[in-house]
Amino acid sequence: MEPVTTSLLSVVVPLYNEEENVVLLTSKIHESLAGYNYQIIYIDDFSRDNTKKVVKQMKDEKVHLIALKKNYGQSLALAAGIDYAEGEYIITMDGDLQNDPSDIPEMLSYAANGEFDLITGIRQKRKDSLVKKIPSKIANFLVRRVTKLDIKDNGCALKVFTRDIAKDLNLYGEMHRFITLLAHLEGAQIKQVPVKHHARHAGVSKYGLERVFKVVADMMLLLFIRKYFQRPIHLFGIFGFLMILLGVLVNLYLLVVKLGFGEDIGSRPLLMFGMMFILAGIQLFTIGIVMELLIRTYYESQKKRPYRIKKISIGDKSA
Repeated sequence: MEPVTTSLLSVVVPLYNEEENVVLLTSKIHESLAGYNYQIIYIDDFSRDNTKKVVKQMKDEKVHLIALKKNYGQSLALAAGIDYAEGEYIITMDGDLQNDPSDIPEMLSYAANGEFDLITGIRQKRKDSLVKKIPSKIANFLVRRVTKLDIKDNGCALKVFTRDIAKDLNLYGEMHRFITLLAHLEGAQIKQVPVKHHARHAGVSKYGLERVFKVVADMMLLLFIRKYFQRPIHLFGIFGFLMILLGVLVNLYLLVVKLGFGEDIGSRPLLMFGMMFILAGIQLFTIGIVMELLIRTYYESQKKRPYRIKKISIGDKSA
């Protein structure tokens, strides 16, 4: 099969304790990308086995090894690899051989035609245990319901990015689970493609049910970024105003009770709640103002614009 692009490809693969998988993975990548111009970037996330040593012993000129000083996690390992990548197209995948490199050429064909910025895999007939499948299904369901982004498999690591989208991802924390959503927020046109999935070749999985709680926390942060990053006063200001209004209404009611009916209100818990609502509302409103100033500083200090241009056309020509 003829290569669909002559541009340089960067295959970015985080590794953590994958000494038994990395040689076979490298061989499969070479086989799948025969005829392409590519580099393989392995990021050793402070493995406790001989992963780094095995990669060095291969002495493969296409393989670049980034050794991190400590274990940072998959998101920052990916970020390090993407920052280093020189390719026009950046491909991410796991190092456990569950992703199949033979799917890459088909995915590249969608990126090479210029219509899509991110091609993400949908794992077919997953060969994972229930301990991995259940959190994944919960996470995918929550993301679809909350963000309205219809991505069937957010957990598939096999993805093909255009360079500009990959470089703007700004991965941190545990955000690798939401790479597709992050790309969507950057304006990426996304294509979902069915891909093969294999049982782990060797080693043990690093994931468990605790992922569900991390997913929920990260999703709440992304929801805020998606809806209110450029206008935080709309969130904190509205809630603050409602809290103040509720506090004022409570206190007006107590004032009527005191003046109109002569009842004692000093010992009533409702008085305390009324004052707490007002103070909490003032705090929320103040937080909104401070965050508005921070967002302005964020854009202006880096000379960023709060919008992105995909293409400019003049007559029948595109810039």
